[in-house]
Amino acid sequence: MTAPLGMLAELTHRCPLHCPYCSNPLELVHRDRELTTDQWRSILTQARALGVLQVHMSGGEPLARRDLPELVSHASGLGCYVNLVTSGLGLTEARMADLAVRGIEHVQLSIQAADPERADIIAGTRAAKHKRAAAAAVRSAGLPLTVNAVLHRRNHDQVAAIIDLAEELGADRLELANTQFYGWALRNRAALMPTRAQLDAAEPVVRAARQRLAGRMEVIYVLADYQDRLPKPCMHGWGARQLTVAPDGTVLPCPSAHVITTLTFDNACERPLAEIWYDSPSFNAYRGEDWMRDPCRSCSRRGIDFGGCRCQAFLLTGAAENTDPVCALSPNHDVVLRAVAPTEDLPFVMRR
Repeated sequence: MTAPLGMLAELTHRCPLHCPYCSNPLELVHRDRELTTDQWRSILTQARALGVLQVHMSGGEPLARRDLPELVSHASGLGCYVNLVTSGLGLTEARMADLAVRGIEHVQLSIQAADPERADIIAGTRAAKHKRAAAAAVRSAGLPLTVNAVLHRRNHDQVAAIIDLAEELGADRLELANTQFYGWALRNRAALMPTRAQLDAAEPVVRAARQRLAGRMEVIYVLADYQDRLPKPCMHGWGARQLTVAPDGTVLPCPSAHVITTLTFDNACERPLAEIWYDSPSFNAYRGEDWMRDPCRSCSRRGIDFGGCRCQAFLLTGAAENTDPVCALSPNHDVVLRAVAPTEDLPFVMRR
């Protein structure tokens, strides 16, 4: 087993947005259980010693942490490439300039839709105007900007306009990511599920944009899991390249691993990070191929897609060892087929 390349540092679950597609746990970590500044410093130091080169500071909203500048300085001082994943609310030009000096090297900014009215409805608050200000602050600081838009039934028809907005905001990279159904998003799955017609309409739009913007803005389109016939190589395999540290110090092989209730996850305040990465039962549970059941065990793609997503397999079949049901070869594929069946537009249950 090689050392991890990156770490997602979920500094807090506090967030000014109320997005119905949020993949964070249903039960969020409250502020009084968040790690202290010194605890995060220790974890960052251990992560760098373990081999981590990229630190993605996220949440919730990482700007909600008053010690964010200190944590950025510490991670950067260790030699890490530091990426800020933000809603943009609270990211003023002065604050961005300070974070850039301290070592932020890249910013990922979320947007909810192309037009302000719809974006604010999806975000559950007046956020769209702050996104523009945040993007301008990133450009003013001279940093590369990725715009991330989570796609679903209520904004899929705006793919072309979202691409135009990202270009207007000065993005170097645009991620068009179809909703992953974990956490709160799973609760809203029926309301969020795009139609087959929406997906088919988006493909030529994305293809044309990639050609038009080649060399100016990279356009990434993450296909919808449930409407694909083959599972994705989730995280390049369980516990293979990345690790996640939750706001309370829980260490996870992937951001959504908390859904697998049959595993017990270690805490970085109680066990060294290197021991967790190499030796913990939770990280070793689905490494390699010995855990696989058929049809994965005998499939020629087992070393390519690793059986798909363990979290999705658990949520949809009750056993993380099963083949990801999005795979057409899965004996549980009918679960996915029922989930993508056309439904009427349903109201969102907003995150509070």
